[in-house]
Amino acid sequence: MKLIVGLGNPGKKYQKTKHNVGFMAIDKFCDSHHLNLDSEKFMGSFTKTVINGESVILAEPLTYMNDSGRHVSQLAHFFKVEPEDILVIQDDMDLPMAKIRLRQSGSAGGHNGIKSIINGLGTKSFPRLKVGIKHPENATVVNWVLSPFAGEDAKAIDDSLDTVVEILEKFIAGESMNKLMNQYN
Repeated sequence: MKLIVGLGNPGKKYQKTKHNVGFMAIDKFCDSHHLNLDSEKFMGSFTKTVINGESVILAEPLTYMNDSGRHVSQLAHFFKVEPEDILVIQDDMDLPMAKIRLRQSGSAGGHNGIKSIINGLGTKSFPRLKVGIKHPENATVVNWVLSPFAGEDAKAIDDSLDTVVEILEKFIAGESMNKLMNQYN
């Protein structure tokens, strides 16, 4: 079984913000499969389904970004999903806008949502799919991540999310992280 988690903050106020690119990715993937996050449990929304013969859970924590680990660890424990079968989709300010980078494991890199998941799972060894939101030029970090995508950035992110959906399809189908990293990094 695979667990794919998009990080973000709940509520309309945050819906299209840079920090919610993980939610946007899950929503786009769900739309492509005519799915809805129809269950609310463990402080988040999720759906459990079968895609191309593989059991998969798609999830969005509703705990706010900095406490995402509670939802992820409870889902993983309840459904007995191993860390290597958990893929977390996150924003990353250290990447250029809309750039995708896959990682097999690693530190939180200053991302509080990832830090919470590491604490919740008790390991750094879970895959991440990072989507670049670049560093702010004239804004504080908080104002930047909580602001919506605009202009060319919005188009670039939308195109990038198409690629994220493609990656998720391959991850669910069992392609190794090494192969995915070689293809998309």
